[in-house]
Amino acid sequence: ASYGVEDPEYAVTQLAQTTMRSELGKLTLDKVFRERESLNANIVDAINQASDYWGIKCLRYEIKDIHVPPKVKEAMQMQVEAERRKRAMVLESEGTRESAINVAEGQKQAQILASEAERAEQINKAAGEANAILAKAKARGDAIRMLAEALTQQNGNAAASLTVAEQYVLAFSKLAKESNTILLPTNTGDISSMVAQAMGIYGKMTQQQLAQSSPTLSDGTMGTETQGQSQS
Repeated sequence: ASYGVEDPEYAVTQLAQTTMRSELGKLTLDKVFRERESLNANIVDAINQASDYWGIKCLRYEIKDIHVPPKVKEAMQMQVEAERRKRAMVLESEGTRESAINVAEGQKQAQILASEAERAEQINKAAGEANAILAKAKARGDAIRMLAEALTQQNGNAAASLTVAEQYVLAFSKLAKESNTILLPTNTGDISSMVAQAMGIYGKMTQQQLAQSSPTLSDGTMGTETQGQSQS
């Protein structure tokens, strides 16, 4: 066989070494060990481009081992360790950051839920108080309406007098239970006289209200009597 070069084996070896140095110069030292397979492929392509005119074709090239000086190797190890520490610190800081974000988010959600619960409680409480006030007002209005209707009926004043007397006695009994110092009427031992006194007070108040509600009738009556006396 004849080739386009005098010593094809030597020529291919020299070409492979030159190509390998060129490819290694394009990479950093830490990438050389990680990209050995791509280095082999690039060297094979470079050899085939140059050896095509020689009648030679390279099928495979394999870098078995890479030897570096001890100081360079030590520097590479330090660089790798520093890179690992850096990545560990980054991961730790990211974890701390995520943890702080999660805690803050949890506190935020808790405050929002607490404020919403307090707001709902206040709304329910206000609604309950409003309903209670309306119910009391309605009950009081119904009671006043029923009392007014009862007073207009026969014996209504007597029933009202009896009710006032009962409340009069009940008020004194309540004061006796809740306070150490109370004002009592002079005849506390006689319940019937207390009832009579209360009914008398109610009767006087009723007469005063009737007198105030009809002043025109009284004035007209007095005027008629005066005129009649003057004519006689």
